[in-house]
Amino acid sequence: MFRLALIFLYMSGYLVYSLPKLKRVQGLTEDLSVAKRDSLIHETPQQWSQTIMKMTGSKIEVQGKQHLPEGPVLLVSNHEGDFDIPLLLGHVNKPFGFISKIEVKKIPILSKWMEVMNCVFMDRKDRRQAVRSIKEGVELLKQGHTILVFPEGTRSKGGPIQEFKSGSLRLAKDAGVPIIPISIEGTADVFEKNGRMIKPASIKLTICKAIRFEEYKDKDLKVVANEVREIIISSRREDKLAS
Repeated sequence: MFRLALIFLYMSGYLVYSLPKLKRVQGLTEDLSVAKRDSLIHETPQQWSQTIMKMTGSKIEVQGKQHLPEGPVLLVSNHEGDFDIPLLLGHVNKPFGFISKIEVKKIPILSKWMEVMNCVFMDRKDRRQAVRSIKEGVELLKQGHTILVFPEGTRSKGGPIQEFKSGSLRLAKDAGVPIIPISIEGTADVFEKNGRMIKPASIKLTICKAIRFEEYKDKDLKVVANEVREIIISSRREDKLAS
């Protein structure tokens, strides 16, 4: 209970503390390159996320940092739990926005940070709005930003990786960018498996090799989704065999 209360207080307090920085990054001029602007914006969410993960007391191992190329990519990750976003923001050294459920847009300050980070809010209950969100994500990728998606659509809570929905991978195909599969193991052990209490865990984050646009452009998106899912699953199997 103590860790949970402490993290909640930190998250709330830091958002208020970040308001001056939010105003500064909202005022960044278009004279900056996309990479430079995104890097400046990413500093605060990254620091915030790294501190949150430290407060859980978890041990975090990151593999495959060398697989992150320059330029826009679609990051595709499995989704274990609520701590996936802080984990990725804090330990993937590449600024990115992400697809979020539209309800988050109602949260003060946080939603404004997500807007400057180039997050996309999606209402899965409204098909037309969801299509517009996909188009928005495609445009952001074409502009040079990186986007993260969780194709499972919901948290596995530490269970088997669920089927990947192919729709989110359309962002990469329509924008013509590489796909970076990412494996998350252990975040559900922090929260979801503990009756929603915080407990230190051993977390592994694996960034897999990029799938170039030329490698998947002529494939059906359902096939691509299955292949990306299998890459993520295989990366976990290989680690267990090596140990």
